[in-house]
Amino acid sequence: MWKNDKELFQLMRSRLFTAVVGDILDTLGYLHQFVSPAIKPLHPDMVVAGRAMTVLEADVYEQRSTSGRTAIGEKPFGIMFEALDSLQEDEVYITTGSSLRYALWGGLMSTRAMHLHAAGAVLDGFVRDSAEILELGLPTFSHGTYAQDQGPRGKVIDFRVPIEFHGVAVKPGDIVYGDRDGLLIIPREIEGEAISRALEKVNTESDVRRAIKDGMSTVEAFEKFGVM
Repeated sequence: MWKNDKELFQLMRSRLFTAVVGDILDTLGYLHQFVSPAIKPLHPDMVVAGRAMTVLEADVYEQRSTSGRTAIGEKPFGIMFEALDSLQEDEVYITTGSSLRYALWGGLMSTRAMHLHAAGAVLDGFVRDSAEILELGLPTFSHGTYAQDQGPRGKVIDFRVPIEFHGVAVKPGDIVYGDRDGLLIIPREIEGEAISRALEKVNTESDVRRAIKDGMSTVEAFEKFGVM
């Protein structure tokens, strides 16, 4: 049904929604793939679909480490710029590991991500420069907006490594999919079956909707179609 990632993600953005994909993941035995409902799109119409470019962030309490023990500690923002520059087409910058004391994403980062044709950003924290991000149109999901800079408060310490986002394991290359109703992670090893079955379920739900509009009871509809 799709030949490459670009076709796959366009299909997901145009024909699917997170509720139906989450239902399919449940039937496949993946019962905990939604992250916290605290993570919301910057605009309700934003939809993100792409491969995870995982980023690990940590709190710090000085812009440059005075210990002199780590190269990362000497760098403002740690290796955030290297992580950002590594973004590839249709990837999602997804980061966790820090507290909620500062913003993890902003306008200039969004501009760079757009230039690299990234699919979006998902932050276990806040974003700032929200007006600029909205103007750019980059799908961005976070706890909300907060202008406090991460410069002297947080550093990226690694990227393209396994992370855990609100209790959901995320490996580099897994699919990150989100809309106004939630954001979930689709493990790479089951993505083909999950998306195919979700598309089938969407078609079946359309049949159910028509039947209910024509007067069929919900009991009859579920007995006939098996979905509700």
